[in-house]
Amino acid sequence: MTAPKAEPGAYLSALFGLAGSVALVTGASRGLGAAMSLALARAGAHVCLVGRRDNLDATHDAIVAAGGTATPVVGDLSSEEGIDAIATACERRAGPIDVLVNNAGTFVRKPALAWTATDWDEVVDLSTRSVFLSCRRIGRGMLERGRGKIVNIGSVLSFQGGTTVPGYAASRHALIGLTRALANEWAASGVNVNAIAPGYVDTDLLDGLKSDPRRSAELLGRVPAGRWGRPDDLAGAVVYLASPASDFVHGATLVVDGGWLSR
Repeated sequence: MTAPKAEPGAYLSALFGLAGSVALVTGASRGLGAAMSLALARAGAHVCLVGRRDNLDATHDAIVAAGGTATPVVGDLSSEEGIDAIATACERRAGPIDVLVNNAGTFVRKPALAWTATDWDEVVDLSTRSVFLSCRRIGRGMLERGRGKIVNIGSVLSFQGGTTVPGYAASRHALIGLTRALANEWAASGVNVNAIAPGYVDTDLLDGLKSDPRRSAELLGRVPAGRWGRPDDLAGAVVYLASPASDFVHGATLVVDGGWLSR
């Protein structure tokens, strides 16, 4: 007897689909966070959109227009109490969190000698400390259920020092170390912890560099793809790391940089 042919669409839906899952994305109001939230929703996830301010309507509306569902959650990632409140709000309104995307971060660009302790704390606390606290709070439920996907958003500066961004570079390096450390502990319990390292993506964080013609030309000239990244260039990467397709991927960093690091 000849086995029936599997439908390609059904196979891909099973491999990359997120129907019935709940994803929480921090920094979801714009840029990478908005694009990744939309991608996860299109793959079938209900997305809890997290932001510091009540400015999540554009992302929410885009998801609804695409046929998806989302829950805006305004909260503060700077404290354990704030992170617990965010997670609890998502769980109460949408259910257990299956996917956590730690995307929120902040950026300061100035010479190292001009950096203050306040600058350092602001960058490192949001870009590293809050990520650990979020992983711990939400990862606990994942470990109890024996499944879950955590995706930490780093940068090509997770591997390079950059220029005039010492705190940011340090925090991005730390994020990759944290990703690997948690993967080592949690992989055997069914929780995948991985990272994405975007290159130079055309968001508001790039405005300062693009406004400097010389620096802009230098940077763009190094990208083999010959263009700036777009936020939706991360769509495939985040869906892959959130889906069953990546079940045996642990502690990895998927670089999405147009070839920047290959030069």
